[in-house]
Amino acid sequence: MPLFGSHLSIAGGYEKAVYHAAELGMDTVQIFTKNNNQWRAKKLTEEDCEKFRTAVKETGIRTPCAHDSYLINLASPDPELFQKSVGALTVELERAEALGLAGVVMHPGSHVKDTPENGLKRIAEGIDVVHKSTAGFNCQLWLETTAGQGTNLGYQFEHLRDIIQQVQEPERLSVCVDTCHIFAAGYPLITEAEYKATFQQFDEIVGIERIRAFHLNDSKKPLGSRVDRHEHIGEGELGLEPFRHVVNDPRFAEIPMYLETKKEDRKGEEMDAVNLRILKSLIG
Repeated sequence: MPLFGSHLSIAGGYEKAVYHAAELGMDTVQIFTKNNNQWRAKKLTEEDCEKFRTAVKETGIRTPCAHDSYLINLASPDPELFQKSVGALTVELERAEALGLAGVVMHPGSHVKDTPENGLKRIAEGIDVVHKSTAGFNCQLWLETTAGQGTNLGYQFEHLRDIIQQVQEPERLSVCVDTCHIFAAGYPLITEAEYKATFQQFDEIVGIERIRAFHLNDSKKPLGSRVDRHEHIGEGELGLEPFRHVVNDPRFAEIPMYLETKKEDRKGEEMDAVNLRILKSLIG
């Protein structure tokens, strides 16, 4: 069975997210290791790391991961922003390694006014610098599939392939597939035939073995809209069937699957708990 989790807040301490995940009956958790809309990062102390690792051990939470800052853009043609992004991603990986996380989910980047090809080349170059600064780390970078808003890269499977092929240490890169994003990018998922065809494409272009995680989100926008708007499971354009396909796919058993849906209550119950219950009901 897949490992189900959600992106949860670290307010009050990193360990709070772990205990919250366990209270919700989750197997895993995704966090930000710092404020995701700031370049500066509050110092990560040994006590922070110890409390987090203890919480993981006590709860049995598996494969916790982080998501990188939204400010990072390795594809930027602006040399200053590129260097700043490389430095920030290095810090993200260092913090994740210190906490004992399995991976850092990263948006590939936006090429802005340059060509996609140059943007992809810069992403690979930036990752190489990060990898050199973090030699021997267990924590990996997980490239996230994107919806393709604006000039964001990562909405075509070929983009991921090109980045992986260009880096010097491809074995240190994996992929996090976001269901909302690939659907919005134009990859159909609803019928069993569509689902099989889409992941056959992924396998041929990138390699199915590269998939290390999923973001399970329904989509407010239709197929091919290139707009990234998450919706609760079964309440958007995807409906329940794509999630049924994913959670029953034997290739993805034991792979962490994180919710990134709106934090709200419905009838006094957290929607993370509702979404989790729906996902579990689809198994079998």
